Amino acid sequence: MKAPQRSAQRFDHAGLEILDAADCLKLMQTVPIGRIVFTEGGLPTVRPVNFTIDGETVVFCTADGDKYRAAERGDIVAFETDSIDAVSQTGWTVTVVGHLSRLTDAETTDVSLDLPARSWVPGRWPHFIRLTVESLRGRRVMIWPPPGDDALLGDRNGQRDES
Repeated sequence: MKAPQRSAQRFDHAGLEILDAADCLKLMQTVPIGRIVFTEGGLPTVRPVNFTIDGETVVFCTADGDKYRAAERGDIVAFETDSIDAVSQTGWTVTVVGHLSRLTDAETTDVSLDLPARSWVPGRWPHFIRLTVESLRGRRVMIWPPPGDDALLGDRNGQRDES
């Protein structure tokens, strides 16, 4: 049986590869830290968190505080992960948007066994929070042009080859 082929790569107006949902979730699993963006006191706040992917949701631990209260309210938040290689000038970023919720005790028991890392910050982190994915978008900066695709070089430099 032949392996399924990936769909053709798609690029945005800036020449970044547009990642599909499966690639986004796969890449997210390669990094231990993400950043949650939520509202605190009427202003956007960004906080790093250790996380895991549970199916198609993001799960992380937190203490009592702003992130926990956001989950109690079911707030809509953004969550970002990335990996950048400054030497090769390549990398990727994935952004999730969705609603937060608290995990039940039964869900916490199941997920806590899979959580790869506890918070790097000392302290007690008794609450497990789930981010339900409602929007998942990713982009990748690749070595340019992709091997065998010199025609795209004009796009990368802001010049489109219309021929």
